[in-house]
Parts: sequence; structure tokens; C-alpha cells
Amino acid sequence: MKDYTTERIRNVCFMSHGGGGKTTLAEAMLFNTGVLERFGKVEDGTTTSDYDPEEIKRKNSLSTSMCPCEWKDHKINIIDVPGYFDFVGEVKQGIRVADSAIILVSAKSGVAVGTEKAWNHATGKNIPKMFFINKMDDENANFYGVFDQLVNSFGKNVITFEIPIIENEKFVGYVNIVTMKAWIFGKQKLEEVDIPSNLNDKIEEARNALNEAVAETNEQLMEKFFDGQEFTTEEINKGLREGIKNGSLVPVFCGSAVNNLGIKNLMDSIIDLMPSPSDVKVVKSKKKDSDETCELEVSKDSPLSALVFKTIADPFVGKISMIRVYSGTLKSDSVVYNTTTEKNEKISQLFMMRGKKNIPVDKLVAGDIGAVAKLQNVNTNDTLCLQSNAVELEKISFPEPVISMAVEPKSKGDEEKIGSGLHKLQDEDPTFKVSINTETHQMLISGIGEVHLDVVVSKLKSKFGVSVDLADPKVPYREAIKKKVKVEGKHKKQSGGHGQFGHVWIEFEPGETEELTFEEKIFGGAVPKQYFPAVEKGLHESIKKGVLAGYPVVNLKATLVDGSYHSVDSSEMAFKVAANLAYKKGLVQASPVLLEPIARVEVDIPDSYMGEIIGDLNKRRGRILGMNPQENGMQEVVAEVPQAEMFKYATDLTSMTQGRGKFKLWFERYEEAPAQVSQKVIEEAKQAMGDSAD
Repeated sequence: MKDYTTERIRNVCFMSHGGGGKTTLAEAMLFNTGVLERFGKVEDGTTTSDYDPEEIKRKNSLSTSMCPCEWKDHKINIIDVPGYFDFVGEVKQGIRVADSAIILVSAKSGVAVGTEKAWNHATGKNIPKMFFINKMDDENANFYGVFDQLVNSFGKNVITFEIPIIENEKFVGYVNIVTMKAWIFGKQKLEEVDIPSNLNDKIEEARNALNEAVAETNEQLMEKFFDGQEFTTEEINKGLREGIKNGSLVPVFCGSAVNNLGIKNLMDSIIDLMPSPSDVKVVKSKKKDSDETCELEVSKDSPLSALVFKTIADPFVGKISMIRVYSGTLKSDSVVYNTTTEKNEKISQLFMMRGKKNIPVDKLVAGDIGAVAKLQNVNTNDTLCLQSNAVELEKISFPEPVISMAVEPKSKGDEEKIGSGLHKLQDEDPTFKVSINTETHQMLISGIGEVHLDVVVSKLKSKFGVSVDLADPKVPYREAIKKKVKVEGKHKKQSGGHGQFGHVWIEFEPGETEELTFEEKIFGGAVPKQYFPAVEKGLHESIKKGVLAGYPVVNLKATLVDGSYHSVDSSEMAFKVAANLAYKKGLVQASPVLLEPIARVEVDIPDSYMGEIIGDLNKRRGRILGMNPQENGMQEVVAEVPQAEMFKYATDLTSMTQGRGKFKLWFERYEEAPAQVSQKVIEEAKQAMGDSAD
């Protein structure tokens, strides 16, 4: 691939609802540029961008992949992101380094939740957008119905640039509204034909909308429009570029990716209408260790700034860091400064990735995207720059995991391999987390949804050769007491030589802090001072297990009030045992209760789902604390819900809202569990203790 200047690069993110045809569109473009001799198919697992064994197996994109190609003296970096909601982290990575987005919509199924999400991602990033109505050759394809949906969903600035030509219910060509020319798909190439007369009304309507949009980009053009004067081709093209750039105009194209119809015109339009990295002029960054912002000119001659936007854990090559250069030039065999680690990094051989194929390059200029292998101390979101001009580029904001499952090895002795593999996958995916619950001793993996975790488990097996099962995490219950009691603990043992003697009277009552509160009120030396720490230590060890179900005891106050000792047989160990005996007896008498963890939940949903979501939270024993109206017809529902009821909430919320809802959850406090919950937990604990005893 030859060298391209910043002005001749286009970084385009392909987005859609799952199954919209992004990967096939990328394949068609690669085929048209001569990169591929054979057109791959998703069904056969032969496409360039879906190369991971998991993607081939599931016939769906699961991670962001790059497909650079050359078209008419320009380089197009195609960024293919997943449409499935569980992989939103990958979408965030792809959209962060894109300068524009093409949102694919099915001509049959129309606007879907994924279309809305793609629009919101691109709008949030403030980048120009195009729609591509795909699958025009499908039976029941309805261009006009889908176009109306787009206008109703996203506004009147959505304007079609193409009108399809349909003959005998088949998609045979299109009319280009900008050039006012009609084209039919011939066997080898497009053939120009007269504009079909039956489309005149549609074309006139589309042309008027286009002219109006062009007029709105410039006051002089607006005057010309109202005077009824025709725009020149140059004025139209300039107006279109300006309107697309500022978001006041969103063009719509149509075609069929799988049959490569209408794709070359789309490729021409990417080059003619979508911005290059240099159109942004400057990139904003922060000075290292400062809130001071600075602007770097988007030019190959500026000081270097580059963002690591994605990490790939390749079992053969090792760690691959994918990088977009924002200013300056990144060269092979150079040394750069990592602002995050404050260390220098040696860049070895740079390469571009086209799916899984690596194409070596000498350099990456401002605006270009590439990769480098084996940077051990470099992670996603790190900025690489010059030490003399240390800056920090805006980081990608990843959503927090919302579902956790416990990992159980299928084979004994695999724990180390599992831990190592999961941590490498965690490096690759910032929305995935691995942790050990020190209380339940379970290894937990957390992610965006059940499919996300299922894919992680599959990758663990395919990449690192270990198999695991997933189970619900154990709920970290607690135990407490409700009344005050005074009990005796006596430990007396006599055998040859020294005996053992420890004797205490302790008052137990509900405390005010989660930790154990220990006091002593001994009069007359009934228990010598030297044994007080032993009594306290004995109680600290005891509260790790309660008397109901073996969970830790909280909010406990213990006061040592009396006791006795033996001048020869008493010891610290004897008083520790005596304290434990008093503890067990006391807690049984002090009305012990089970406490369950309560989570605070904030759910964001469209207003229309409010009743269903509140009803569902009530079924989960939740308490609704409030409802806060948000922008764009959204509502925030705030509630407190027992943690035990929320394990699969991510899946259920997606199902209830067709993927439109999202939520945040965090631990709030402990509360007494209802009798039926308490009884069930105690029975399960007794059964587990019985099983382990067997």
C-alpha cells in the first residue's frame, strides 16, 4: 500500500443493529478495490473482518476490526464494529477513532434499536453520518417505508441522495439525486439510462429537499434558493460537504452489500462527502499532570500524539496494540513516551491490520490507524507522544460491567491457567473484569451481558486451552443479633501436667458499627488484664461465622463483665476458647437474624417502559425511591433492591426494553432478610455443611 497524506485518508465506522450487513459491506468494498480475489461470506466464515473463531462460529461480529483499502487515490480505513449490544465496549473503541459513520439499515426490517444506538453513539461523538439502506434485493424490501422511518426517527435533515429503480419487483439500479442521472446495474459495469418517468414525482420531492438543505448551509445560497435560481454543481457539492460536516444533512444511499450493488457509488461518496482527519484542523489534548488544554495541529509535521484504542491478546503474536495517530508521524524503530506509565516505549515494526492479516508499514501519519506488537506496558487508552511535549488525549469512556458470574474449573489444577487467561482477556476488553471474592472464595467474571461472558468463556477455551463452568455468585449475607444477653463461657480441661482453665461472663448486644465493639468492665481482678486481649481475639475469630448459616456477624458489641481464672492452669488459649463458647451460646439466645445486601439501582429507560420496569422491580422485592425525567423522552428509575434478586437483571432488562434500557448498580447497605428468604438461606447452608461433612 502506498503512502497517503492526511487529506487523503477517510476513517469510517460501519454501524448497525446486529445482522445489518456491516461485515458484508466491508467485504464488498475490499473486493471492489482489488484487495480480495474472492468475495467472502459471513455464513461460510470466510469474511475478512470476522476472522476470530468465535465470530465464525456465531456468524456475528464480536470485536472491532480494521479493513484498510485504496480507492481513487484515497485510503479508506473501514472500522467494522459489532451490532450486538453486549459488545458496546468495542463500539466505543471503533467510534472513538472514526471521523464519520455509515449506519446500515435493512430495507426489510427498517429502523431497529441498534439503529437508534448507532445514531446516538455517532451523535455523541459529533461526527458526520450517512445511512445506507441495505438488502434492497431482498423480497419485501421497502425503500420508501424505511426512508420514512429514518425521517420520523432522526429528523428532516435525513435526505435521500438516491432513488431506487425497481423493475418487476427487482432492484435494478438507482437515480443519483445530486447528478440527476439514472444508472442500471449491467453485467460488468453501471449503464446510464434515461430517468424512468414513473419516478419523476419522487425525484422532484427528493431534489427539492436536497436543494433546501444545501441552501441552509450558506446565506448567499439561501438567497439564490428563494430567488428560484439553480445551484451550480460546485455549489451543490460544497453545500453538501458543509451540511454533512456540521450534521445539518444526513444523506441516505441504497444498495445490496451481498450482491455488490450500489457499493461503488457509496465508496465515491465516502471520498467526496465525508471528512478527512485534516478537516478537524486541531486535536484537543491535556498537558501531562495538568488540566490545561492544548491544541495540536492535525499534520504530519506536528509533535506526535497517538491513542492506543484497542488491545488484542493474540496467543501467537502476543499483545497487539491498535493505534490512531492524531498529530505528527509515528515511525517504526522509534522511541515514544507513554504518558500513563511515564515510561519510554520502543516501537518495533508498525503494521496495518486488514482483518487478521498484518501489512508492515514504515510510518503512520496524522489521521492514520495501525498497530504494533509486544508493547508489554502499554494498554488501551494510553497516549503515546514525545517526552518533550507530554500530552494526554481524551480517553474512551467504557461502561461498567453489570452482570457477574462465578467461574468453576472443569478440571482440578487449572486455576492458574484460568487466572492467567482471564487476565489477558481483561487486558483486551475494558468492559470485562476478573476478581476474587475473598469472603466467598469465588473467582468472579463481570461483563455487559450473558452473551458477553459466554464469549469470554469460549475464548478462554479456544485461545488458552482451559474449560470452565459458570455459576451464580454466592450472596455475601451477614448475621446480627436483636437483643441483649449475658452468658457464661467456661473452658476447663484437666490432663497430666498443666490443665486449661478460662472462665468469662460476657454481655452481647446490638452494636452501632459494623466492626466488633469490645469493652471490659471487670472489677476486682476477676479476670487479669493480661487475658483481655485473648478474649477479644477469641471473639474476633468467632464473628467470622454466625450461628444461623455460618455468615460473618456484624454490628455486635461484646462487654467482658466477669469471670475467673486459675493461677497455674489459665492461659491465653484457654480464655480464647472460653470467649468462643460464650459467643456461640450468646448469639443463639440473642435473637439472631440474617441480613441481606441491598443494592441501589438506577435504571435509564424510554418513558413507554416505565410501568413494566417498576412492576418488575417490585417483583424483585425492590423499593422505588424516585423517578427523574431525562432528555429525549427517557426516565431514570431509582430503587433499592436485594442483591440476590439482581444477578440476571442485565439480561431481563434487555429483554423487557428490546435493548433500549441500561442500568447502574452498587452496594448500599445490609438489611434484615424476610423470614422466607432467611429460612431458605439457612436450610441451604445446613445442607452445604452436611455435604462437606460427608
